[in-house]
Amino acid sequence: MAIPFSTLVIATHNRKKAGEMITILGARFPGLELKTLADYEGAPEPDETGSDYASNAVIKSESAAKFTGEWCVADDAGLEIDALDGAPGLYSKRFGGEDMPFPEKIAKILDLLIGIPTERRGARFRCFVSLSQPYAEGEPAVFSAICEGRIAETVSGNGGFGYDPIFYLPELDCTMADLTAEQKHQISHRGKVLAAFGDHLDQLA
Repeated sequence: MAIPFSTLVIATHNRKKAGEMITILGARFPGLELKTLADYEGAPEPDETGSDYASNAVIKSESAAKFTGEWCVADDAGLEIDALDGAPGLYSKRFGGEDMPFPEKIAKILDLLIGIPTERRGARFRCFVSLSQPYAEGEPAVFSAICEGRIAETVSGNGGFGYDPIFYLPELDCTMADLTAEQKHQISHRGKVLAAFGDHLDQLA
């Protein structure tokens, strides 16, 4: 049996995030047509007014499902830094202002952590994914995953995006941005949550 839809919309205009999700899901479900909001002219980018990651993921997947008439998946993720009491967390994308480029956001974080010893630089990426179906009542399916690490003292690596260049993985002795895309998808928060999401799709078949 096949999963109950042939098209899945990744509810984001973020090309790098969409690219990761398409790569991961496309490898597992080669027969599934994967689209993004860029394929739907006028698709809205809803305000992320939720009080937690799960709520924001649901807001995005529900908005996309209503607009496109397709099954839609959306994620919401954040970087939580222990020495900053969990910040930037839910506001990771908006940290320092939405228009501030990520290299500047990273520099701001490194400045805030000057003098903070290794043992207090613990951090994690937390990610939630929501699956919404069109014209359906009831709550969307929601999945979550965490990737633990710490904040490096300097930037390293040219891969990935966002905060990857300062997210250090002690077990691999490198940052997330030092990994190949394939390596990152095996261990990252987004790779883990989409694995759980994929298991759910298998169960729908």
